[in-house]
Amino acid sequence: MNVLILGGGGREHTFCWKLGQSPLCTEIFVAPGNAGTQQKSTNLPIDPMNFEAVRQAILTHNIGMLVVGPEAPLVAGIHDFIKADKALEGVLVIGPEKLAATLEGSKEFAKEFMQRHQIPTAKYASFTAATLEDGKTFLAAMNAPYVLKADGLAAGKGVLIIEDLSEAQAELESMLVNEKFGTASQTVVIEEFLSGIELSAFVLTDGKAAVNLPMAKDYKRIGEGDTGLNTGGMGAVSPVPFVTPEFEKKIQDRIITPTLEGLQKDKIPFQGFIFIGLIKVGEDPFVIEYNVRMGDPETEVVLPRIESDLMELLLATGKQTLQSQHLSFDEQVATTVMAVSGGYPEAYEKGKEITGLEAIENSLLFHAGTQQEGSRVVTSGGRVLSSTGKGSTMESALAKSYATLSKLDFEGMNYRKDIGFDL
Repeated sequence: MNVLILGGGGREHTFCWKLGQSPLCTEIFVAPGNAGTQQKSTNLPIDPMNFEAVRQAILTHNIGMLVVGPEAPLVAGIHDFIKADKALEGVLVIGPEKLAATLEGSKEFAKEFMQRHQIPTAKYASFTAATLEDGKTFLAAMNAPYVLKADGLAAGKGVLIIEDLSEAQAELESMLVNEKFGTASQTVVIEEFLSGIELSAFVLTDGKAAVNLPMAKDYKRIGEGDTGLNTGGMGAVSPVPFVTPEFEKKIQDRIITPTLEGLQKDKIPFQGFIFIGLIKVGEDPFVIEYNVRMGDPETEVVLPRIESDLMELLLATGKQTLQSQHLSFDEQVATTVMAVSGGYPEAYEKGKEITGLEAIENSLLFHAGTQQEGSRVVTSGGRVLSSTGKGSTMESALAKSYATLSKLDFEGMNYRKDIGFDL
């Protein structure tokens, strides 16, 4: 079967690498892809949000399965668009329909879902410009720090954590009245701050059955010791050392099972990945957010640990026969470290030539923000390359991740030297 992967980051390169190992996968196309996917598949210069162009690519290249990497096309309804088209009948879409994708597309929708199904999460209330003064009063009754979340998609930038009350009230006004995050912050969710350590759980479901993928922990801050601005992710580790069998059972019983049952009770069909952002408070798990796709850079440590044929799992998901599948994964530790452009996550330059790629052998190097320009590979994004290592311990895996990065260079290249520091 021919597969089309939507997206162009490290997550999509990892999918391309893993699916390419399956005898069930004939040809892989990636839209728009990057310099890494170009080595493994055929890149198509298509914007994943241009559904008509995606449709044409499916017909032209005889695509049997569409794997949707990023959240935006799912929230905009790509699955529904394909399902409604008679010419695309039989095309399997890995990624939920628009209603289910609202779990990521609206923080308020997700919070109401959790409340309805008694899934542990931070206490919250949501506000609009019309209820701004109520929002300020609500903040005044809470303890610092104050957590403000834009309801809609804000490219990972819509969450503010503020220590000072008057600053929090001013930011609330900026989000609601001045549309600081555009239409994403027309509604703002204010929630209590939970103190603990974060981790991510991943589930693949066909709407009836589900399999749990390996858990991971990612590192969002740009600076060592988790300091500085938030990014799309600077590295990740799997498995998560502090997840004991007892804690894993709590995640399953209190969060994963009620989430899957809640989707069925609410008649929300879901075919694809659910990525649950969690926080461990004391000995208990709470949900921070739902995502309706795989994480990045977590994918770069989760997929390399899966020993099963991923294409077989995705086919079973699309055909709703997942209950017959068993997932096996490697007990080894996988770590990934992200090399980013100088200045990221603020303003950065693109088009910097990457050297040393030819020296990389027997290493897992996933391209994120790269493109091929003739014989050169140049930077084209903030997060550029993700170096994954595997080993019997986190330390030995990280040594491989860093050894690979030490062979590479581009102007302004930056990466955290302390991934896993808190584990």
